[in-house]
Amino acid sequence: MELFLILKILFSIIIVIAGYAIARNLDIIKIILIYWKDLILRRK
Repeated sequence: MELFLILKILFSIIIVIAGYAIARNLDIIKIILIYWKDLILRRK
C-alpha cells in the first residue's frame, strides 16, 4: 500500500512538471507547427 502511495505521488509530480514544460514551450511548438504547415503547403 505504501508503494502504491509513493507511485501515485511520483506520477502526480511528473504530470505537473510535464504540464509546466509544455506550457513554457507552447510558443516554440506553435512556431514549429507553422513552419511544417508552410513547408507542406508550399510543395502543393
